[in-house]
Amino acid sequence: MHPKFIPLTGYREYPPAEMLERARGFADEMQRRRTVRDFSSRPVPRELIEQCLRAAGSAPSGANQQPWHFVAISDPGLKKRIRMAAEAEEREFYAHRAPPEWLEVLQPLGTDASKPFLEIAPWLIAVFIRRFERLADGTKRKHYYTDESVGLATGLLLAAIHHAGLVSLTHTPSPMKFLNAILGRPADLERPFLLLVVGHPATGVMIPDISRKPLGEIAGFI
Repeated sequence: MHPKFIPLTGYREYPPAEMLERARGFADEMQRRRTVRDFSSRPVPRELIEQCLRAAGSAPSGANQQPWHFVAISDPGLKKRIRMAAEAEEREFYAHRAPPEWLEVLQPLGTDASKPFLEIAPWLIAVFIRRFERLADGTKRKHYYTDESVGLATGLLLAAIHHAGLVSLTHTPSPMKFLNAILGRPADLERPFLLLVVGHPATGVMIPDISRKPLGEIAGFI
């Protein structure tokens, strides 16, 4: 099969000064993004979540296999089941699985095994890595660069959520196989990547007093 190419029509070029202004403005906007753990129960329209997921789906992926699946959950019963399963894993983590040095790193964030936000926030988005694709004849085709691809898509999703005026929390109870069972996702094809909590911040929400590394510590120019 010969590859098929089409003209690039979506690219927009800007004058250099406008490029810098756009880049600086986007960087400033993303610097305002903060993870929160206290959410309002205020509803968020489904269409808003759909548009954020459209942005996530535009991410590059290995061989364009797009090895991701997003499950957006607003059903209270499902959110309760997810909270119960996640907290069970978290209790094991804090009591038995986490090494002391990891608990020490988490201490400034004030986290514990209690995760009420999983029920309070209007939306949870479960992100799955699609390791395989089921073909029409019933066989499976392997996907490649899956972790990298889904990481890129999740980054775009986080940016889109912030850009839309919402807040989020990346939640990764370990293990997360319960998400396959609760959400009916095929365990032989997909693996949970993370659980994203999405909504509005609670009134008067407080966040950890932490800072991000400056540019000079995270990048170099040669």
